[in-house]
Amino acid sequence: MDWTSSVHKTFRKVSNFSSKGFNRRERIALDDEYVISRKLYPNVDFYSDVIYQAIGLPVAMFQVMFAIPRTVGWLAQWQEMVTDPEQKITRPRQIFVGHPRRDLPTQKT
Repeated sequence: MDWTSSVHKTFRKVSNFSSKGFNRRERIALDDEYVISRKLYPNVDFYSDVIYQAIGLPVAMFQVMFAIPRTVGWLAQWQEMVTDPEQKITRPRQIFVGHPRRDLPTQKT
């Protein structure tokens, strides 16, 4: 089997899984009172995790996969802010002032 066959096989698996998963999950989410009352709509991560699950990615890696494409945008924004002397508007510096260090219970795996 060449690489194109494996790509098509994976794509068929994802498209079959996602058509079922997207519609059912989207309907459940959009019918939720919390979502309706706040006029929320699922973002791309809502749909991405169905695809990640379909291709067999471990759930523990989902957040990493969500962060990877965002990193490019974060770095591009930072580079623009640092290198462009005309750049007057920047995002404010954020300093976490939440809870101090605290002991958390360990999870059983």
